Amino acid sequence: MADKTATRQAYGKALVEIGKTNKNLIVMDADLSKSTMTAEFAKTFPDRFFNMGIAEQNLYATACGMALSGKVVCASTFAMFAAGRAFEIIRNSIGYTRANVKICATHAGITVGEDGASHQTFEDLALMRTIPGMTVVNPGDAFSTAELMKQVVEMQGPCYVRLGRAAVPALYEEGAEIKLGKGNWIRRGKDITVVATGIMVNEAVAAAAELSSQGIDAGIIDMHTIKPLDEEILVEAASIGPVVTAEEHSVIGGLGGATAEVLCRRNPVRMAMVGQHDTFGESGKPDELKEKYGMTSADIAKAVKSLLNR
Repeated sequence: MADKTATRQAYGKALVEIGKTNKNLIVMDADLSKSTMTAEFAKTFPDRFFNMGIAEQNLYATACGMALSGKVVCASTFAMFAAGRAFEIIRNSIGYTRANVKICATHAGITVGEDGASHQTFEDLALMRTIPGMTVVNPGDAFSTAELMKQVVEMQGPCYVRLGRAAVPALYEEGAEIKLGKGNWIRRGKDITVVATGIMVNEAVAAAAELSSQGIDAGIIDMHTIKPLDEEILVEAASIGPVVTAEEHSVIGGLGGATAEVLCRRNPVRMAMVGQHDTFGESGKPDELKEKYGMTSADIAKAVKSLLNR
């Protein structure tokens, strides 16, 4: 595995591998297959790939029809167009019928970069987790993407998979156990826990290393499944101390909101949320945007020290 791989790239490779054994798998796209990385599946299995053009509502309506006819469908476009433009179709056609459609949305969050505010999706996790029966997944590296995609294709019912544009470092070694619906301890700490998802897991790893040099022992949980949320690992984290959530998404309704919903019921604890704070983004280089909008390892470390009053 390369040192850095975008989760969208891992998704494209996983589709081809899954397609070799699962002849029931259909892949669909909205004229973005080179960007969403479904192009290799189209080349390998042209009879099981359908390009629906720049028509996202038609994409997901047709995917629903195919799924209700007995197929398992992975349908891809950019997150803004999937969660935004096609939301009503996803809710009423796919969600309501519990159709076996996997909405695999790429180019989410601030790291879309130069494409600007119109394409930087901060609402998608919140929108998708409100749909009854919708599983919501946000993997943090290439290995977990591949492992989770195998499970997503095998599960019955709709699922939203959030994938990134930018390359990210590996979090897991080959053979690591990744299970849909279960958070993973990346490291355990004695003082505080950072619960992160997607690209922010790697930022949490960097933050923990810096905090360690300052005498703060921070644990890290990779919460790759946002729904169903692993409540037990959150309760365990809260029993250690305060909790910081970190996501490349609005803190309203995303991982931060979901975590707070659980902990206020089961184990109230002081919290801080690192993410997009009720603003749109703008065009710019991804790393500069992460810094401006407070989604870096330094922002996580600052939130940790604030909660610990250090």
